[in-house]
Amino acid sequence: MSMARVLVLLAATMASSWCNALSLTRQASAKNHFTRSHFISSTASIIFFANSCIASPQAACAVDDNPRYIESEVQMKYGTDSSGNPRTRGTLVRRFTGDSTGYTFPTPRPVSLVKEWPDEPPFSKKDFLRADEGDDENFYTLPRLVYHIDEPAVAALTQYYRANIPAGSKILDICSSWVSHYPLEFKDTMKRISGTGMNALELLANDQLTDYEARNLNVNPTLPYDDNTFDFVTCVVSIDYLIHPIEVMKEVRRVLKPGGAAIISQSNRCFPSKAIAMWLNMNDRQHLELINGYAKYAGFGPGKAYDITATVPGEPYNDPMFIVEVRK
Repeated sequence: MSMARVLVLLAATMASSWCNALSLTRQASAKNHFTRSHFISSTASIIFFANSCIASPQAACAVDDNPRYIESEVQMKYGTDSSGNPRTRGTLVRRFTGDSTGYTFPTPRPVSLVKEWPDEPPFSKKDFLRADEGDDENFYTLPRLVYHIDEPAVAALTQYYRANIPAGSKILDICSSWVSHYPLEFKDTMKRISGTGMNALELLANDQLTDYEARNLNVNPTLPYDDNTFDFVTCVVSIDYLIHPIEVMKEVRRVLKPGGAAIISQSNRCFPSKAIAMWLNMNDRQHLELINGYAKYAGFGPGKAYDITATVPGEPYNDPMFIVEVRK
């Protein structure tokens, strides 16, 4: 990292009222404006995983002949004309494929889950309060065609999916958006990829989904699918926004087939105004324990947690990426 970039980051650093967090507001470009939260370092957040391509080189490694980026124009609705027809404008977007990056994707490093959860959920209403209790649908009205984690984190997640979700699977991506971070080939090799999310325009722009439904899980924590439908359910850096996480995880378990898995991924970024209070008072490792606790109260068996953070040559820091995987 250049000295100039270090100085810019230091100048942007500010104290935050959220416990154990530093918030950086960074405007890298017109298409990349977000709030980034760095939680206090934990053992989990500084562990980098070791070599993985040895055990399963074709399944676990990036596909080098895929492009690194795919740029396309997405037609976004912004209103209607006098006849009620939609008005649209083209928006240029760049998608990360997770391939041809030069990053290292070794074997996921297990993170021990040691918290003893009581028989009944120990949470109170105040644990799920948020700084912004306004209507979530208003907050997410405008589509955000940006990434909320950096490219190494996206790529690490893409490679994890490639190594752990077999061809022919049926997948549901909850809290989805304009990207699901699946490998490019999933669109052709999976039987079904469904999505639910807050913004219908973002879901429409997600070309990996075979079907989708816009749904506010904080208002209606149910999933519009039959029992035992999916082999895998994924949720990317979004469980921290759910105010009914146990109810949602019960629904995830219901729609999973017997033996199916939920893959919950998490980094250290969030919109602090919409993340629940309990989450903001925890560090990275505690987040993994909390997700495992949600799963326990939803009826899942003990989960497994992994640090899958990518290593980036020449960069001292990139966004961490963690996985909690639980099975029905």
